[in-house]
Amino acid sequence: MRPCTPPRAVLTALAMILAAFGLVAAGPTPAHAATLPAHVFAPYFEAWTGDDPATLAQQSGNKYLTMAFIQAATKGSCTAYWNGDTSMPIAASTFGSSISSIQSGGGDVIPSFGGYTADDTGTEIADSCTSVDQIAAVYEKVVTTYNVTRIDLDIEDNSLTNSAGIDRRNKAIKQVEDWAASTGRTVQFSYTLPTTTSGLADSGLAVLRNAVSNGARVDVVNIMTFDYYDGATHEMANDTKSAATGLHGQLAGLYSGKSSAELWNMIGVTEMIGIDDYGPAETFTTGDAATVESWAQSTGINTLSFWALQRDNGGCPGTQGSDSCSGVSQSTWFFSHAFEPFSGGGGGTPANDFSLSLSPASAAVNPGASTSATVKTAVTSGSAETVALSVTGAPSGVTASVSPASVTAGGSATLNISTTSAAAAGSYTLTVAGTAASASHSASFTLTVNGSGGGTGLVNPGFETGSLTPWSCRSGGAVVASPAHSGGHALQVTPTSDQTGQCEQAVTLQPNHSYTLTAWVQGSYAYVGVSGGATASTWTTSGGWTKLTVPFTTGSTGNVTVYVHGWYAQGNVYADDFALS
Repeated sequence: MRPCTPPRAVLTALAMILAAFGLVAAGPTPAHAATLPAHVFAPYFEAWTGDDPATLAQQSGNKYLTMAFIQAATKGSCTAYWNGDTSMPIAASTFGSSISSIQSGGGDVIPSFGGYTADDTGTEIADSCTSVDQIAAVYEKVVTTYNVTRIDLDIEDNSLTNSAGIDRRNKAIKQVEDWAASTGRTVQFSYTLPTTTSGLADSGLAVLRNAVSNGARVDVVNIMTFDYYDGATHEMANDTKSAATGLHGQLAGLYSGKSSAELWNMIGVTEMIGIDDYGPAETFTTGDAATVESWAQSTGINTLSFWALQRDNGGCPGTQGSDSCSGVSQSTWFFSHAFEPFSGGGGGTPANDFSLSLSPASAAVNPGASTSATVKTAVTSGSAETVALSVTGAPSGVTASVSPASVTAGGSATLNISTTSAAAAGSYTLTVAGTAASASHSASFTLTVNGSGGGTGLVNPGFETGSLTPWSCRSGGAVVASPAHSGGHALQVTPTSDQTGQCEQAVTLQPNHSYTLTAWVQGSYAYVGVSGGATASTWTTSGGWTKLTVPFTTGSTGNVTVYVHGWYAQGNVYADDFALS
């Protein structure tokens, strides 16, 4: 027979009580265990490739890595291994010297449990093991073996619907957090979850709700801003912002005692650099990198990452979802260098980079007239390179070109635009792109062709009929008399704690044509946008009426859905005076 042993939770609680009264020491503070920076860039390292993490960290200039993945070798097991490979145990013999080398250089690693394969096959440790104590012991073993201060939990696919696994995992997190408090250690937990372009799906929120109910502290919610698989063409940097903004609102509902800044500092973002698994419609470009890094700095999110370090090269242009290259033309380690300022940089030689801007950035012309703008470039780091220039987005009846077609960074060119008498009236966005060996950047020019255009197809835009028709709404959507921006009616969208609020109308527009949607809104996290044949949106939080403007270009059918959207439990959103031009 086995001797009777007190449960781990009882021992942990006893140790905390004794330490509190000074009867025992709380435990030695590890020699390492400096906490991660408040804002950390830590790309994922694919641990199954045979690469040495310390070597790639040094070559790429990365001080911090997220190492993927740890899982059980077989479903039902409570023993974890790197990659589920029994020859790679959680031991100093596996990555121990590499991790120590990274730490001795002032960096650190974040071991990551789970991942799609483990989540799909039931070998994610909390799905596989039915003992909360043993799951907690695995987490603690990783912490003590590698002397790390954060564990990442990549939960997707079947793990998002395994309610028993979700509950065990969060109970184990709570146990480890109590253990850390009793032993003088710092241990953080991050959840890495799939996202929509407007925030977590309910399955992801359910993971966090369960954590709250179990008293498990979640330090970072890291959303995977890729693989949306929604049939749309994405501007990945913009979708990163909208997904994170949606998450911020969702976290506000879960953690009502936190300030807005504290909520932003709970958020992490992981990009899939280059072409993701879905294909070219979801391509995170070199130009997107600077946009996201700057946004991450300004909002104060906690973690910036990408999948994955071994993909940070341009060895396979046009290839989607590769584990060894990005699928876009880039210099090796371009994305690492672009993101490294987020956590202080790597201290190496600055990468070559440049900026691109237009002056002016817009013009209005009559059909048959011409206009121009100056394309300006400047060296922002490193040395000047040759920048190839191009322009896209000119509609039928409009011709646009850049002369000369290339400049040395620091030089200028001219954007020439001419229209014919057949050019359709409307506003169009032309994109001027500059591509060098180390980076790509772009700038937008808004061309307005004067005159009367075709019909917009938007019906009842001011709700003055007093009815919703032809708008359709989720529960709570209604036409109200007050507040109204103009006239006697407006639209009310009513989100609940369990459902976002939305009203929408399908319209048919000119195919392959640029439009601008405007609307007046009032309320918290009020979104206006289009979906279907075009994807674009913007949002605001305002106690008074605010005008939102959304430019977009239709596809080959001209069919789009115009919508207004309100977030979970954020109160009513009001909308009025929609217009398409």
